[in-house]
Amino acid sequence: MTMGKGAGLDFEQPVLALDRKIAEMRTLAMENGLDLESEISRLDKKREQLLAKSQQKMTAWNRVEIARRQGRPYALDHIQASFTDFVELHGDRTYSDDPAIVAGFARLDGIPVCIVAHQKGKDTRENIHRNFGMPHPEGYRKALRVMKLAERFGRPVICLVDTPGAFPGIGAEERGQAQAIAENILEMSLLKVPVVVAVLGEGASGGALGIGVGDRLLMFENSWYCVISPEGCAAILWGDRLKAQEVADHMKLTGRDLLELGLIDRVVDEPAGGAHWRPEAACASLKTALVSELRALCSVSVDELVRSRLERYARVGVFLEGTRRGP
Repeated sequence: MTMGKGAGLDFEQPVLALDRKIAEMRTLAMENGLDLESEISRLDKKREQLLAKSQQKMTAWNRVEIARRQGRPYALDHIQASFTDFVELHGDRTYSDDPAIVAGFARLDGIPVCIVAHQKGKDTRENIHRNFGMPHPEGYRKALRVMKLAERFGRPVICLVDTPGAFPGIGAEERGQAQAIAENILEMSLLKVPVVVAVLGEGASGGALGIGVGDRLLMFENSWYCVISPEGCAAILWGDRLKAQEVADHMKLTGRDLLELGLIDRVVDEPAGGAHWRPEAACASLKTALVSELRALCSVSVDELVRSRLERYARVGVFLEGTRRGP
């Protein structure tokens, strides 16, 4: 059993209480030479039932909470678990390097690929270094530089999205944040190699779109992808960020919602209760999905890839109005 870190979310407290009781019983058995395996096994079974039950009852807001949960595997965790021969590249050749974006080359199941990813920190110091996964313009320019290298060498691109949004600071705006994101969207639309995008946790606004244009879009079961966060939406519409929990259920931001709307291609299953409980299983699940999508795309011609990609995004937001009846 690999338990997630941190105090846990409100609806996780019964599971965490069982974990503490199991740990206490294991310590008691070891210190006193007692055989408590049958009781521990019973509690383990009850724990798994609680996790499965919580997964079935999750609201959209619960999934937003889990997407932000400490202990969830981030991009570098997936790279270490699922990829080999990773070589990271740095800098945008214009201003500086941005640690909130990780980019480089690696192999996935033997396939040479390019990786571009948002990276959050696992503690306060690392989060400050990574700017909490919120890239500056130089991060997006670095991402594009590496993707254009991938195109030159004929390597498929894999993008791992996990950001609360692009950094909105004055310096970022002065250095062309909006232009950097817009240029990435344009250039990714025309890349002459397969592009697979996977949302690991948070996929917020243009910060996600800056590395989020691809031929296949995958989302973890407990991730979210939307033009704005629930808190931001609640603040704009009701002037009250505390209504975020209520708003989330109406925003259609989860993987299941977006799959039903035809905006993504696959929902990647997570271990019961979320990826933070068993990170190694979540990494294996994503690897299987990435390999499957990548092998299918590698057999498609370059011209067909670009044509289909452009058509895919041209359809987003298009709808037909019914004929109005009555006076």
